[in-house]
Amino acid sequence: MPRKKSGMPFEVYPTPIKGKDGRNILFARPVGGLRKRITEEQIDEYVAKYSLLSRGQLRLVLEEFKHWASEMLAQGYRIDTPIGSFAPKLKMKGEFTDPDKVGHDDVELDGVEYNPGKLWHEAIGYWMIDGFRKVDRPDNTKLLADKEQLEQTMRDTIKRHGGALTANTFSLVSGLTYYSARKLLDEWTQGDNPKLLKTRFGHSYIYTEI
Repeated sequence: MPRKKSGMPFEVYPTPIKGKDGRNILFARPVGGLRKRITEEQIDEYVAKYSLLSRGQLRLVLEEFKHWASEMLAQGYRIDTPIGSFAPKLKMKGEFTDPDKVGHDDVELDGVEYNPGKLWHEAIGYWMIDGFRKVDRPDNTKLLADKEQLEQTMRDTIKRHGGALTANTFSLVSGLTYYSARKLLDEWTQGDNPKLLKTRFGHSYIYTEI
């Protein structure tokens, strides 16, 4: 069967669960998984290009929504919107079994629960005229067998990216899965003669040559 050239690109990965034939059951996810992202600025520019909104208007609306919605969430409200519902999520600071012993200092905010409902499923379906497109990913085992080539790829990529590297970038350049790329980079930070230094940067880590 010829490969499709359009549609949402996806890859298949094995799970630890065995199927009826004794082989690992597979699951599918978009190419790049949760690492393939578009920023607020990029979507703002995209919307401005293809709609009647001017550049910056969408970001302004989102900022205003975040500001006033957070006040309502802080008061315990559940907020229903055209893009889903939001509600404050709480958790206990310790283990309690007696309700009478729970005070106002024993509870803390644990984030926000988001329920998209059916809206996103229907909205995304509108754009998916071409369905899905399978992408064959490289064999991790074969790639990891050539550590010298991967190390050279790592050094070349660091030079091209201003002296630093992330696991996401190394995964995309090397063909490794994100997990394998991060694991290999971490290996290069260990031992008596480490090749890399791992540094916290915002919500992620960057790797630099030693």
